[in-house]
Amino acid sequence: MTHSLPVEPDLTWPPPPFLAPVAPVVAEDGVRRFDGVTYATRPGYRPRLLDVQVPATARGPVPAVVWIHGGGWLEGDRRYPPPTVPAALLHGAVLAAGLALVSIDYRHSLEAPFPAQLHDVKAAIRYVRKFAGAFGVDPDRIAVWGESAGGHLAALAGLTGPHTPGAAALEGTEGVGAGDTSVRAVVDWYGVCDLLALRGHPMPPMPPGVQSPDPYEALLGGTEEERPALARAASPVAYAADGHGAPPPFLLVHGTRDGLVPYSQSEALDAALRAVGGECELEPVEDADHIFLGVPDVAPIVARSVAFLARHLDA
Repeated sequence: MTHSLPVEPDLTWPPPPFLAPVAPVVAEDGVRRFDGVTYATRPGYRPRLLDVQVPATARGPVPAVVWIHGGGWLEGDRRYPPPTVPAALLHGAVLAAGLALVSIDYRHSLEAPFPAQLHDVKAAIRYVRKFAGAFGVDPDRIAVWGESAGGHLAALAGLTGPHTPGAAALEGTEGVGAGDTSVRAVVDWYGVCDLLALRGHPMPPMPPGVQSPDPYEALLGGTEEERPALARAASPVAYAADGHGAPPPFLLVHGTRDGLVPYSQSEALDAALRAVGGECELEPVEDADHIFLGVPDVAPIVARSVAFLARHLDA
């Protein structure tokens, strides 16, 4: 009788900073799905995950759109758009345009203050580039699209890079620790662009018995008055005219009656981008509140955004 020795598990410490993607699952509609891929790890934090969906019609590498969820930097989930935008509508429109969709999680502000959230977005972009061949995407055709807090992060990702003043602090070393984080286009739905300008802006009242941290204080780890330099560093408008190359094309979509993030925030970013010759399209959504509340049909807004991305990604 022979006895086999037990196989020792392959344990490393600290854990690797990211994991390679596993083989995709092919859905009934032919879409290739890579679900729950670990793009960054760090002891003491939950693994940061992303999902990749590649259209069934893909013939060769396809452009990719990185979707960044909202939630006031305090909450949210890569799998769920805002309740006013059905996931099937959003995901289906991206895939139907011949684009891959990369949906990412990132650290919330009470897990780690800014710039941790931007570090995670950039880590996700680096990861997609590193494993572009496995995913079947084109590493040279990546765009970002976010809503609310995700719109703010998308704008920051589009406007900061290795030549930005203070780049090392903004790029971070999460996941794939170094590499290109540039993007070809940005869609920003009702994101904050200037935290200092929002000082004193009243937050909508919370329902009775519900308590929630101030999202700006949680993001900064203090008030704007206590941390003005960090508030400016977290403001996309601060980078629109940094003099280090032309910004990527932007589409800003914002409700004119947004009570949470004033429409003037997108107006300010639009003006700053245009002042340096940047390509920016500002799309007001008349009478809409935050997350497009009050809009009877969001499908045209989604279609407009996807068309912008497809055009600039040469899809």
